[in-house]
Amino acid sequence: MEKDTPLTRKIIIAIIAATAWFALALQLKISMGTTSQTGFSTIKTVTNFFSYFTILSNLLAGISLTVTLLTPASRVGSFFSKIPVQSAIAVYIFIVGLVYNLVLRNIWEPEGWQLVADNLLHVVVPVLYVLYWLFFTPKNILRWTNILPWLIFPAVYLIYSLIRGLVTSWYPYPFIHAGNLGYGKVTINSLFVLIAIVAVSVGAIAFNKLTKKISSH
Repeated sequence: MEKDTPLTRKIIIAIIAATAWFALALQLKISMGTTSQTGFSTIKTVTNFFSYFTILSNLLAGISLTVTLLTPASRVGSFFSKIPVQSAIAVYIFIVGLVYNLVLRNIWEPEGWQLVADNLLHVVVPVLYVLYWLFFTPKNILRWTNILPWLIFPAVYLIYSLIRGLVTSWYPYPFIHAGNLGYGKVTINSLFVLIAIVAVSVGAIAFNKLTKKISSH
């Protein structure tokens, strides 16, 4: 959809960005309401909130779309408007939906507004952002060398999660809970996620290259 009108693209970006910000705000409000149950301080609750890969990926999606729409010429806007950057975010948000719906969805049963937030963060925003990427990303831009820098953010996130978990005994996801599983099992689980990220990255780049060749015929 490279012949889209600027207005159509802006409307779509605005809708997806608004959905992401609403989902994040709703989940933060819900999390802040659990302090009496968890016994966590406000600071720890907020820190825990921003320690989920889901939250960070949705936050990146919201920021990238917002600055692309409002301040594309700024330094931040220029960075988040880059195709490799938006493609990396598409990979991350796709992994969020994939891992949650295949591995984590059945371990709890959210209700009410938590169910709404849960589906917005793990289904709606990932689907909308990936569709945005599929239709509006210029073709034949990505290179195979993009994969390596795309792995930096997940790697840093894992290191942060393990170090913070060691200090606080709190881990965002059960499959990286070194306190329960041990570092050997966490390493194996992390390798599976790494393989998934690389596979999705390869698929994204292949799609970007292949669709250019198809459209040129």
